[in-house]
Amino acid sequence: MKSSKTLLLQFLFLSLTHLTVFSLSTSQPSSHHGLENILHKFSQWRDNQLSSQDNYPNTNTVIACIICFIAATVSTACGVGGGSLFLPILTIVAGLSLKTATAYSSFMVTAGALCYIIDALFFMEKSPINYEIVLLSQPCMLLGVSIGVLCNIMFPEWLITALFALLLAITTTKTVQSGCKIWRDETEKERVKVQVEEGESGAEVPLLVDEREGKENGAQNMVPWKDLVVLVLIWMCFFVLHILLGNKSGKGVIDIKPCGITYWLITLSQIPVAIGFTSYILYTKKKEHERADHARGTDKTCVIKSKLESLPMHVFPVAAILTGALSGLFGIGGGLLLNPVFLQIGVPPQTAAATSSLMVLFSASMSMVQYILLGVRRINEAVMYAVVCFVASVVGLMTIQRVIEKSGRVSFVVFLVSSVMALSTVIITLFGVIDVWRQITNGEYMGFKLLC
Repeated sequence: MKSSKTLLLQFLFLSLTHLTVFSLSTSQPSSHHGLENILHKFSQWRDNQLSSQDNYPNTNTVIACIICFIAATVSTACGVGGGSLFLPILTIVAGLSLKTATAYSSFMVTAGALCYIIDALFFMEKSPINYEIVLLSQPCMLLGVSIGVLCNIMFPEWLITALFALLLAITTTKTVQSGCKIWRDETEKERVKVQVEEGESGAEVPLLVDEREGKENGAQNMVPWKDLVVLVLIWMCFFVLHILLGNKSGKGVIDIKPCGITYWLITLSQIPVAIGFTSYILYTKKKEHERADHARGTDKTCVIKSKLESLPMHVFPVAAILTGALSGLFGIGGGLLLNPVFLQIGVPPQTAAATSSLMVLFSASMSMVQYILLGVRRINEAVMYAVVCFVASVVGLMTIQRVIEKSGRVSFVVFLVSSVMALSTVIITLFGVIDVWRQITNGEYMGFKLLC
């Protein structure tokens, strides 16, 4: 006799899977036998796709490139990476295994983020990247990813799927609310501007970004090499630690027994590294803020303090470690979670997209180099997908910037982020439910696992 929990999961799977794989069946399923029929045909279709991986390139590869182009056009412009969209495309359409698709996705996300950063540094009139946020967040985010990966090993898949669906649903709702608020502020700004131009009101136009922030943005076009050097140093430290650890099987540049003494010493060494970098950055930035406050006190023209500056600096490391832990737990890039977190903190939309893209570039490139050193299969195909995403990102960024300049509304970026998040919620939840169903029908263990 099946438990009510099992029956509930089966009912949920039936309603979701029926919409996803209906085309694989010649008749509509109306019973448990019909459902097993669909699963059987789906498994056969999936096996045929995996067996055709050696026939590269093929029609599926071309179709996957086209769909990835469309996905990268939107996701890169929003600063959300796009890994949650690339994985289903590569596994379902291109017929790649999940392991291969994950490696290819790191190449694609790196290419898209690199395109955004190049555009922000050298082609935008005012670079929207906030390097202070990146410096304060990056060490703790990389530490959080490692914590999340350990939790991913222990947590059952049904719990990860449920938590991910719940988190994305909440963050999507919050992001939509932020977009609506920004839209109303933009509408009010435009209304007052029209009144001023028509002489109906003597009030000054309320700015969405304060005057001081606007002045500093002009200086942001100069690349802060000191900050970039610190970021690269952080990247190198964590990269060396990850290379020493290797993959789940202990495969790395040196032979380390998984869960051995050396393994745990290297793993735990990430904590003092993250704390050390974050403490140094907090100290130096605090001194810079004190000097800026002193200058603001003597310069009567600098009397406005931005909403972003008024936030305690420790907010960003805390938010980063939580975001990194969730990213590692769910096995996705940080962009999908970083962008909404920044928006909720109060970071302007374009700054949030550019800043999260720079952080995604560091994390995704670390994964990409690891895959290269550990011997990813058919690296030429991975590079091909990366080139497709880079070109798509160029198209997406040009389109988004033109729309923003023409409409004068940055809320458009927030609504695009919400759309990508909503689509990712549906896709990842569907495939998570499919995996859970397979575990149920195969009688697999669905409880918590030991770390070692």
